[in-house]
Amino acid sequence: MSGTSTEGVRTVLHPVSDLAAATPVYAALLGTAPQSDTPYYVGFEAAGQQIGLVPGGGPRAMTSPVAYWHVADIEAKLAEVTAAGATVHEPVHDVGGGRLVATVTDPDGNVLGLLQDR
Repeated sequence: MSGTSTEGVRTVLHPVSDLAAATPVYAALLGTAPQSDTPYYVGFEAAGQQIGLVPGGGPRAMTSPVAYWHVADIEAKLAEVTAAGATVHEPVHDVGGGRLVATVTDPDGNVLGLLQDR
């Protein structure tokens, strides 16, 4: 198989119903305080991983965690996975700081995230 490779899963976002209640649980689990703590996102860096808490599942109303595969070229990877049978769930967009994200669904409806840092 040819195409673009990934840098692996390094970001996982978790929808939470109560950000204030979830934050200390994840801090205890990860053994670190959050590096980002806002009303719309709490983010932790642990062992090279970004673990994010998204209240109410965010604007896309996530109902389960979403793993984000880090890629060098998000547009190329999006084209590759959709050609292979995935469906665009959330098109490529900048979430700030030059970080691009997109999500697709696999044939079973599982949401897969793509992430590119510029």
